[in-house]
Amino acid sequence: MTYHPIPDTRPLAKEEKAVANQALREIDEQVMQSLKPPSAAYRGLLALLLLFFDLGVVAFTFQYFIGMGVAGLNVPVSWGVYITNFVFWVGIAHSGTLISAILFLFRTRWRNAISRSAEAMTVIAVMTAGMFPLIHLGRVWVFYYILPYPNYRYLWPNFKSPLVWDVVAVGTYFTVSVMFFYLGLIPDLATARDRSEGRRRALYNFLSLGWTGRYEQWRHYARGYVALAALATPLVISVHSVVSWDFAMSILPGWHTTIFAPYFVAGAIHSGLAMVITLLVPLRKVLGLERLITLRHLESMAQLMIFTGLIVGYAYVTEAFISWYSGDKFERQFVVWRAMGSYAPFFWLMLFFNVVAPLTFFFKRLRTDIAWLVVVAILVNIGMWFERFVIIVTSLSHGFLPSSWGLYAPRLVEYLITLMSFGFFFFLFLSFVKLFPAVAMNELKELALVSSIHEHQQASADKQSEATADTEFRLEQREES
Repeated sequence: MTYHPIPDTRPLAKEEKAVANQALREIDEQVMQSLKPPSAAYRGLLALLLLFFDLGVVAFTFQYFIGMGVAGLNVPVSWGVYITNFVFWVGIAHSGTLISAILFLFRTRWRNAISRSAEAMTVIAVMTAGMFPLIHLGRVWVFYYILPYPNYRYLWPNFKSPLVWDVVAVGTYFTVSVMFFYLGLIPDLATARDRSEGRRRALYNFLSLGWTGRYEQWRHYARGYVALAALATPLVISVHSVVSWDFAMSILPGWHTTIFAPYFVAGAIHSGLAMVITLLVPLRKVLGLERLITLRHLESMAQLMIFTGLIVGYAYVTEAFISWYSGDKFERQFVVWRAMGSYAPFFWLMLFFNVVAPLTFFFKRLRTDIAWLVVVAILVNIGMWFERFVIIVTSLSHGFLPSSWGLYAPRLVEYLITLMSFGFFFFLFLSFVKLFPAVAMNELKELALVSSIHEHQQASADKQSEATADTEFRLEQREES
């Protein structure tokens, strides 16, 4: 937790305490108001998302019994929509750690109102991503073969394989993200416990771990939060770098390049920020959190998206330049085919959605327009999915030998399983914001406390200055008379 000490160290005056308590009560009331039972429309949306998930489960069950042949995977394109979804959802998970950990270490205040939602999105996105390696595996019942433990089969994972690195990296990231998320939630669970009744009170009481707000608890909390933030920060870079090495360790044209690690990390943060905006804009409206999640927070994320979008655009240009400068005829012809071949529409849409659309945020009128923020965020999410699809499919479908070229088209099973992932993600997120505080109350209270006391002190100082000036003016008039 960030601590911003109040410059005036004297005990608070009675009026200052009243102002501070009023600010804290308002935050509690607004957040607790968002936890009221959902409306009929909200329940209907949850039911629709659950239907999407069920359709995907039916499709996966069909694939499980019939075999991987029901998907569009073939020779040479053995990785398709499933791996695309895996990389996409792992990327979505990165913005939560960026907002919660990295910006926390830099003491960026605008993160406080959106950090909780971003952290929840991170945990849920990693859970969603974790499904796809199992779905793509085909023989999902033997997934434990990749775990390093003594067994009677005399099989041992190949630790030189990036796929094994994925298991370690994503598993570590998920563990640290859950710990970081839960630790920040504990003080707010205690607040919700004190303002709830019945089963909710029992749930919050169990999860708050006996939190009472004593000094010792806050001291250990602050130290643990900083330690986990410092631990999570390098994971933002390492996890998606490891995912990029799934491709960069290959020798295929378009994959065998050293730029993939920073390229993937920048793209992951870019897509994650877009997903946060996509979720927060309707969330603040539906839950009545406009006074806590303000336009300033959304504008700050839009400005950050300009930066990440420029990095992604620079990576696109650098990738093409490296292919040309290398003099490798396979790399050169591949760059031309990616831009002019069978998957060219996806390539150009990727460029426009990921690079051109976010540049409109340079104009303050557009980045403060709620509707335009949502439109661009959705376009970036679509563009980042296309980017992963283009990276994976084009290299596999257009390798070294013309005899090994072939196209790939997803089938209905893959579409339904992709729909399942979105239903799973949004269902869990919408359920979370109705069960637990969607805003970090303890951090907002700290800012509100400092701000309200400073405003009160400034107002008192202004009044005192006015009174002094008035007294001096009257004295001057008396002297003149």
